[in-house]
Amino acid sequence: MRSLSRPKPTPAPKPGVRRRLRRNERLPESGNPAFSAPQMVQDLRKYQAELEIQNQALRYSQAAAEGASERFLTLFSNVPLALMVVDENSLVLESNAMALRLFRPLEHDPPLNFLLPFVSEAHTSRVTEAFVTAAERATCETSEVVFCCGSGGVITGDLHIARIENAQDELAHFICAIIDQGPLLTERRALRDSAAALRDRNDELQLSKNRLAAIINASLDAIIGVDRDQRITIFNPTAAALFVCPSAQALGSDLGRFLPAAVDFLSVNHLTTHAQLGEITGLTADGKLVAIEVSMSFERHPDGDTTTVFARDLSARKKIEAHRNTLESQLRESHKMQAVGTMAGGIAHDFNNIIGAILGNVALAQQDSGQGSPALISLAEIDKAGRRARDLVRQILAFSRNESPARVALQLADVVHETVRLLKVTLPPTVEMVVRITEKTPAVLADATQIEQALLNLCTNAIQALGSQRGTVSIELTHTLGHHTKPDENQGVTRGLHVQLSVRDTGSGMDAPTIERVFEPFFTTKPVGQGTGLGLAVVHGIMRTHEGTVDVQSTPGIGSVFTLYFPPAHPDAVPAAAEIRQASVVQGRGQRVMYVDDDEALVFLVDRALSRKGFAVSTYTDPHEAVAVLRERPLDFDLLVTDYNMPGYCGIDLLREARQIRPDLPVALASGYVTAEIEQSALTEGARALIHKPNDVDELCDTVQRLLNGDDNGAST
Repeated sequence: MRSLSRPKPTPAPKPGVRRRLRRNERLPESGNPAFSAPQMVQDLRKYQAELEIQNQALRYSQAAAEGASERFLTLFSNVPLALMVVDENSLVLESNAMALRLFRPLEHDPPLNFLLPFVSEAHTSRVTEAFVTAAERATCETSEVVFCCGSGGVITGDLHIARIENAQDELAHFICAIIDQGPLLTERRALRDSAAALRDRNDELQLSKNRLAAIINASLDAIIGVDRDQRITIFNPTAAALFVCPSAQALGSDLGRFLPAAVDFLSVNHLTTHAQLGEITGLTADGKLVAIEVSMSFERHPDGDTTTVFARDLSARKKIEAHRNTLESQLRESHKMQAVGTMAGGIAHDFNNIIGAILGNVALAQQDSGQGSPALISLAEIDKAGRRARDLVRQILAFSRNESPARVALQLADVVHETVRLLKVTLPPTVEMVVRITEKTPAVLADATQIEQALLNLCTNAIQALGSQRGTVSIELTHTLGHHTKPDENQGVTRGLHVQLSVRDTGSGMDAPTIERVFEPFFTTKPVGQGTGLGLAVVHGIMRTHEGTVDVQSTPGIGSVFTLYFPPAHPDAVPAAAEIRQASVVQGRGQRVMYVDDDEALVFLVDRALSRKGFAVSTYTDPHEAVAVLRERPLDFDLLVTDYNMPGYCGIDLLREARQIRPDLPVALASGYVTAEIEQSALTEGARALIHKPNDVDELCDTVQRLLNGDDNGAST
């Protein structure tokens, strides 16, 4: 390695050397006669003066060059940067002290002859490319190059390369400056990391803004943002739907346009953070009132305070609450009706025994009366009324258990006549009852008791609609064999072939809102205590179970018409005139019958009825006593007949006890209401027959004789 040397001064021209001729200047010709010696001396002096001026200029230029060279040498040697002059082969031509201290801190370290060996292998290609670029473009910079510095380890620095002109050598020369970035690298990386973190925060902030906008737009609550002047700046889609105003039209408008109550609140209250206004009334864009629940949030910002209004539509909630209140009211009424049904079922069970005793004693009284006795007419009427009461009790039991009616083919004319007979007893004198029945009306599949109940409800409503004024209630039964396609408003079905039963009154009539709710359970227009609201609901339910429809037409001040539509029974389903079953001659031969029932009147009746027919009867009102007797004398009885429902004891339990005591003993179970479950349970436990209560005497005696004779083909009678 060679150090940088001071440049040599340019030598002055030697005396006696002829100066260089100026352009177009010619020497005087010696042969010219005009060229004299004095003239030559003068010219030489003139040339000598010019040469002295040129020598002074040269000496000044030499002094200036020596000064510039001295300054460059001083700057090159003392600048606090590692500087080197390198050719294109990486040969280090010149280097300053800073470069030596950087790359050769100790004497035994490798000499700084070539630059590339001091560059780490990972960055050699970058440095080589940098020299090529500098040769083409005069300069090049490469940052964060790792250099190996002998015993000094490694440094990371920026390499700055500049091409310098070199006319004396064909190889390109470069001046290289290496700036140690070790102290600044950590700061640079920290700044880079900080910039990356700032970009990440900006991205997160933008993402947060987008997420907030998505939440606002997707919120189920109306969100309205207002500035300090209460001008709307945010109006989400829910708010647009709630207030029936597009967001574009709402932005910039005053908050009082939609929430005047909120504006009044803000004018008298100074919000700090949050306020709950509760339920207030808002205005839609078209001026309609809407019930909403409002809360507010207040925020302070450098560019102005803002208020966010959260509004929730209460219309659906109010409808749900109203519907819930209605359902709760209906549930309470349903519980009451359930209790009434349970009570009715209990009453009907006891009433069954009373009716059974009445029918049985009537039958015995008819047997005791001679032919042509005047009492037979009264007894027949009692028997007819008793049988009707029996059917009503069965209907009450069916109602209490909410079971489907037993539909048979019947003529509605008979139901109309029976209903009219019952109504005329209590018909007010101001009401005229008119009945119109079309001949040859087809039969329908129906439960006579339920249809009578529906007709009674309609007629009762018609009579009450007349009030104290004079008027007419008309019942009309007709049929239409053509196909009608008028849609039913209440059932949503199309009526075709049908039998039509109408009840018309000339009362006060009903308006449209009342007609819409007339079939709702517990809905009534009558004063408290005069109606339950179940009459028409029951009619509606009866018609649904009969696969029919009900229609209502009413005009206020003129009257109402309720029409029941029944599908006619198929001709094959209409039974022919039922054959009168010839009652078999019942005559016991002393067979022993045990009868168990908690009703003493019914026990007394059965004892008398069976004894007259020649049976030996043992009656018990206590099932525990009957079981004890059966255990004591199991072979003393040929048949056991027991009631199903007794206080503290079930007939199934008695049947089970009897089967354990004597498996071959025939057992019959009697009940006022035989359901499929009761029948299945009784037959599973071994019952030979099921007897429906109340039953007349002849049917009871006939059933007992068939069981004793081993004829149990009909398990139910």
